[in-house]
Amino acid sequence: MYEGVVQDLIDELGRLPGVGPKSAQRIAFHLLQADPTDVRRLADVLIEVKAKVKFCSICFNVSEDDQCRICRDPRRDPTVLCVVEEYKDVVAIERTREFRGRYHVLGGAISPIDGIGPDQLRIRELMVRLSDGTITETILATDPNLEGEATATYLTRMLKPIGLRVTRLASGLPVGGDLEYADEVTLGRAFVGRRSADD
Repeated sequence: MYEGVVQDLIDELGRLPGVGPKSAQRIAFHLLQADPTDVRRLADVLIEVKAKVKFCSICFNVSEDDQCRICRDPRRDPTVLCVVEEYKDVVAIERTREFRGRYHVLGGAISPIDGIGPDQLRIRELMVRLSDGTITETILATDPNLEGEATATYLTRMLKPIGLRVTRLASGLPVGGDLEYADEVTLGRAFVGRRSADD
């Protein structure tokens, strides 16, 4: 334990996701040794981001405006909607430059153990977006884990009766991976999601 404000800094840094006690201590001592101008700039950016950044009123992605740049872009295909868990997933998909539709950010995944059910996610807002008939395909791009699968299954059950085309991202072996190191679930999905060798 350190004295006063140093321990307070370590405690606050330790509350950040993915930052354990040792990392929090390392960051705290880095900040103590850093130039005061750099620390002030970091503090200013933290305050500014909290003041300026909000969620897009349409897709719930992060934005400084009422609508994010993707929702405002008239070149995006309004008939295809990609449903993701978090806004960081939007960034990951955008980096591929393969998707030209729009997004809907749920704000998490169904996880009963964490007390997160469908009502805690933006599923109601998703259903409102789908009600006008503009969207013809919904891509469920939830994480390939237990919570992501539960969320995708729940959404599929809700969306199928509407008559929408509901698709799921393919999953399987990573490029450059070895079969012997793949777990059975990943390998099984690779078989289920196999495609023609001509593609």
